[in-house]
Amino acid sequence: MRRYETIFILRPNVGEEEINRIIGYTTDIITDEKGSIIEINKWGLKKLAYLIKKESLGFYVYCDYAGTPAAVAEIERKFRIDDSVMKYMTVKTAETIDAEEIEQALAALSEKQALAAEAAADEEGEEVETADESELE
Repeated sequence: MRRYETIFILRPNVGEEEINRIIGYTTDIITDEKGSIIEINKWGLKKLAYLIKKESLGFYVYCDYAGTPAAVAEIERKFRIDDSVMKYMTVKTAETIDAEEIEQALAALSEKQALAAEAAADEEGEEVETADESELE
């Protein structure tokens, strides 16, 4: 198994259902080839540096996974066929990855997400406290 990162850019007018469909078939291909998903992150709508297929905006999706070269070939084949995918790039980040490394990556990701959620909750709590203090005056 090898570790890969794939970033793909979707047309800006695709809906949430279409985005989830594309992410769904990407994850299905990886898991069918006995791979595992480490992280999928929707980066959202961003301005492109140059026009791609006459579009100036694109919806970015980041996918970090462990898989086989056959899975990468199938994902890229599907991306070439799908008109919603404007651009994609896959990079091999590690030649080999074992189950223990996958578990460590997943644990680090969940810890990072927990810290981000905690920070967001603290920030929200501060806003509520500020509002309460102004109401008292």
